[in-house]
Amino acid sequence: MAATDTVLSRRALNRATLARQFLLRRVDRPVTEVVTHLVGLQAQTTHTWYVGLQNRIEGLSPESVGRQLTDGELIRTSLMRSTLHLVTPEDQRWLRPTVQAAMTRDLAGSSHGRATAGVDPEAVVEAGRALLEKGPLTPTELGAHLAERWPDVPGNHLAYLVRCLLPVVQVPPRGVWGASGPPALAPADTWTGLPAAAGPDPDALVLRYLAAFGPATVKDVQAWSGLTRLREVVDRLRGRLVVLRGEDGAELFDLPGAPRPGPDVPAPVRFLYDFDNLLRGHADRGRVVSAEDLGRISARNGMPPATVLVDGEVRGAWKVVRDRRTAALEVIAFRPIEGDDREEVETEGLRLLDFLASDRGGHEVRFTTVG
Repeated sequence: MAATDTVLSRRALNRATLARQFLLRRVDRPVTEVVTHLVGLQAQTTHTWYVGLQNRIEGLSPESVGRQLTDGELIRTSLMRSTLHLVTPEDQRWLRPTVQAAMTRDLAGSSHGRATAGVDPEAVVEAGRALLEKGPLTPTELGAHLAERWPDVPGNHLAYLVRCLLPVVQVPPRGVWGASGPPALAPADTWTGLPAAAGPDPDALVLRYLAAFGPATVKDVQAWSGLTRLREVVDRLRGRLVVLRGEDGAELFDLPGAPRPGPDVPAPVRFLYDFDNLLRGHADRGRVVSAEDLGRISARNGMPPATVLVDGEVRGAWKVVRDRRTAALEVIAFRPIEGDDREEVETEGLRLLDFLASDRGGHEVRFTTVG
């Protein structure tokens, strides 16, 4: 398709992205179908990502999602940006070879890569696979076994090499709602029963990304995936895409039939978890958060705050405070939230507390304004 003269305002871009992310309204669809559409959810924390599903799926049962992890219908594995994601086994088998270059670059640029520079990576991966095929091991356990063969390299570095070069799954009960367990690893193909795809599929990656995160720039898809040099992929696909413009003149690529609701479509209050897709899917996050507020939510020690959307934009942070009998949702607003917006935040906040703290009898939403 040829480029168009259509310019999307920041607000129109916001609404299009919210629609793709199922954040304009909850959907009544199977969890695996939603996770597939989203190309996974970032899930390096054990449980906060359940809120990402609760925001998007009507009547979500976290216990049911936990069973899907236990049964292998969903898995947690390192993919985009070399971070843990919740995906289906079917997506993992082609996503991993497609983003492997980012995983390899992550290893090379880290202290783990420098520490293992003198070893044969293929030999380490082969030894790691042999160990993990006997049963799941934590990185500490895996590293201790590998260090017996490579005593001059600390085990944690050897285990990280395996994690970056061998597709592995973090197995249950880790990540299961209401359960706990060590971060034990197993080879992805033996755990899922699905062999890895023969090679990368960057075209599919770009198309799937646009369906879930578009309209977007080349830089956006690169930031989300961790890959570089995707301009040639997008150019190859250009004839199948709609080409729009942002207010800054940048090219925005999209799928022809993808939803792009108008800027005046209402956007409901949503409480995003710390690593929600909406704030991890673009190089330029200006479509959902102002430059001033972006500084307020920058990760400290690698842990960004959970955030609250009002009218589609980040307006504050939130956390749950529990005692023996009650649970409170504390909203830290970056600017005063008043009137109908405040009432909607309270209503959605109580709904979130019903999800996160159903075992506490008393629920309330508290407001604090900073800045």
